[in-house]
Amino acid sequence: MSKAMAGWFGRTHSKSMSKNMNKQDAQTAEQGNEEKENGSEKEVKCLTKCESLPTNSSSVESDDDESQAEQEAACAAFNEKELGPLVSLKEQLEKDKEDESLRRWKAQLLGVASLEEGDGFVEPEVKVVSLGVMAKGRADSEFPLPLGTNSRGYTFSLKEGSTVALKYVFTVRNNIVSGLTCVNTVWKVGLQVDQTRDMMGTFAPQQEAYVHIAEEEVTPCGPLARGAYTARKKFVDDDGRVYLELDYSFEIRKEW
Repeated sequence: MSKAMAGWFGRTHSKSMSKNMNKQDAQTAEQGNEEKENGSEKEVKCLTKCESLPTNSSSVESDDDESQAEQEAACAAFNEKELGPLVSLKEQLEKDKEDESLRRWKAQLLGVASLEEGDGFVEPEVKVVSLGVMAKGRADSEFPLPLGTNSRGYTFSLKEGSTVALKYVFTVRNNIVSGLTCVNTVWKVGLQVDQTRDMMGTFAPQQEAYVHIAEEEVTPCGPLARGAYTARKKFVDDDGRVYLELDYSFEIRKEW
């Protein structure tokens, strides 16, 4: 009890009651001192215990260091490994010829119907089936190979300022093709005006055809942009194998 409260009780009550209150105040003060001392001891113990534990920041830093060390060790181990040589499909299939189900699964994955059809083939075979044009607000156009021309003498026509994306349908046979890329070069009036490289990816052989859609582009606008263009697409992989060089033409018009 505070001194102000004790004085207020002294003015409004008898002396005996004031003495009792003083005694109670003294006892309360002694108990408070004991609790403070005990609390301080507990606090000291708690602080001592907490100081012995690692802080959150140091724990996180140690975890980050361990994770980084593990990643560096994994990268070093991977760099030390050497890739095995390419083998024929026949050797791939004969590795597990005692397991008929696994052998059939490998034959299906590698795109061969039987062991004899896989003899001696190592290099992948990529065949482009069709070229498509996808334009916003307009039905998709599909042009199977070999490419023809429309009534205006071009493979296809585009509207200036339109958003379009090219689509490729192709098959992969015999082996995995790594880093398949489409290099597209465009000329106008004999001058090269554009060249892009579209990294399509790595593909395993399969019976079904793959579909790849390139990033959207906006066709140029204005009188100088309109007119006829010639172009060439080259499909090549990381090993420099050229699977197809495709020549075509298109025009950019004011309207479709």
